[in-house]
Amino acid sequence: MSPEETTITPTDFIREAIKEDLRSGRFTKVHTRFPPEPNGYLHIGHTKALIINFGIAQEFGGLCNLRYDDTNPAKEDVEYVDAIKEDIRWLGFTWDDREFYASDYFEQLYEMAVKLIKKGKAYVDDQTPEEVSANRGTLTEPGKESPWRNRAVEENLDLFERMKRGEFPDGTRVLRAKIDMASGNFLMRDPVMYRIIHEPPHHRTGKQWCIYPMYDFAHGQSDSIESVTFSLCSLEYEIHRPLYEWFLKELEIFAPRQIEFARLNMNYTVMSKRKLRRLVEEGHVSGWDDPRMPTLRGLRRRGYTREAIHDFISRVGVAKSDSVVDMALLEACLREDLNKRALRRMAVLRPIKLVLDNYPADLVEEMDVLNNPEDPLAGTRKVPFSKVLYIEQEDFQEVPPPKYYRLYPGNEVRLRAAYVIKCTGVVKDDQGHVVEVHATYDPATRGGDTPDGRKIKSTLHWVSAAHAIPAEVRLYDRLFNRPDPEAGEEGFLGCLNPNSLTALKGCQVEGSLAGTQPGDRFQFERQGYFCADIEATPDHLIFNLAVALKDAWAKIEQKQK
Repeated sequence: MSPEETTITPTDFIREAIKEDLRSGRFTKVHTRFPPEPNGYLHIGHTKALIINFGIAQEFGGLCNLRYDDTNPAKEDVEYVDAIKEDIRWLGFTWDDREFYASDYFEQLYEMAVKLIKKGKAYVDDQTPEEVSANRGTLTEPGKESPWRNRAVEENLDLFERMKRGEFPDGTRVLRAKIDMASGNFLMRDPVMYRIIHEPPHHRTGKQWCIYPMYDFAHGQSDSIESVTFSLCSLEYEIHRPLYEWFLKELEIFAPRQIEFARLNMNYTVMSKRKLRRLVEEGHVSGWDDPRMPTLRGLRRRGYTREAIHDFISRVGVAKSDSVVDMALLEACLREDLNKRALRRMAVLRPIKLVLDNYPADLVEEMDVLNNPEDPLAGTRKVPFSKVLYIEQEDFQEVPPPKYYRLYPGNEVRLRAAYVIKCTGVVKDDQGHVVEVHATYDPATRGGDTPDGRKIKSTLHWVSAAHAIPAEVRLYDRLFNRPDPEAGEEGFLGCLNPNSLTALKGCQVEGSLAGTQPGDRFQFERQGYFCADIEATPDHLIFNLAVALKDAWAKIEQKQK
């Protein structure tokens, strides 16, 4: 799906606010920005802000900048810078020549801070970080003014310049805005504007700077410098808006409008970069692109399409109050997308041998099998059929339970696009386990139809043993087994799902999958939708379960209720 096809709810409070500002003349254009921090990989939560900012700008014929909030060198890396660009492009958006960094404006931001000092609106504070925090007050008590709050302007200018030159160690001084220590909004109680960070060097400016602006100071001024008209951000920044507007007013510069929307919260996962980093660093997942992770890289590796993600964000919509979205909605979007275009293939994940005793040993027939019943243009393919086949172990029961319609002694089933067969017996190993199923086929039923009209209640998928190729299949489930992973006392790591990954070796898949490339997606009939993994090679096929054919978790949750 191209961005032109993105269909976020066409009418919402953000769009109405933008239309009103354009009608009133407050602004004459729509210019937004997407400002990620380069300290981790984008995840599904970021995607809502990304699509809203890029999508709305496009919808109104405007522009959207990509601007990295690179104001904390201790957590940033060029690896994340490159990954973020790759993810945005994958979603179908472009920023042309508008790739900016907060670090582009370090000199301008410094001069803005000097302007506030000269106006008596900022001061250098010598309190320790612990003292600053302790003196901020509580919800019912005002904060305590710093002993250095009323320093002379000249002294503040001198100290700030010396901070810039690197004369003071980390944590010994900060620059704070002088606003109101009794404000009901904690963020207005003389917030920190600059702190000292000598190491590590910045990923772009090296050791040129050792003082760095805080997000709240860099954000609005960067918007203003870039002539952004609408700063669209998630709801947790609503409390930051008075400070955003205070800086712009005191600096007497162009003032964009900040509008907040509900962030994307989803069950059975965590969105905090810090928590996601713990999952990676402590080895609970294989990396940021582990298919169980909510990162865009993880989702892409699992098999998610950008069309499914755009559809998901569109269905979630734009709201003003926070809520939790069911992961089943994201899975449904992928299921619906792949159902329309994923080619069907047969793959036996837990194979057991099926021998057709009355089928000629030297005969190989080619069966015409539909590639996708939802897409007539997908056509058919030839699938070889022979005397010895593989079927799923779960498709046979020597002693069937009630209402079991698959294969068991004396019962008939249909083999997909092939023949009706009847089970005649089994072969067991020394431990009494069934290792081989024997059956006869009805030659008159080629294609699966019964000329005499007898009803066959079950259809099984299969592969020819002589023509199948081995593969590894990784069955992924939800990473956490509780809707809110952070609800219990044991924390999010205490509810990791031990069955979130099951790696099946020795699977048998039809030969047409031999040329599969990483990222190719298929429906394995009766199994689910699968994606060829990035680690797959022609000699070692690996498929990841993207999403099951049905939402099994809905049934589990219903039983728990």
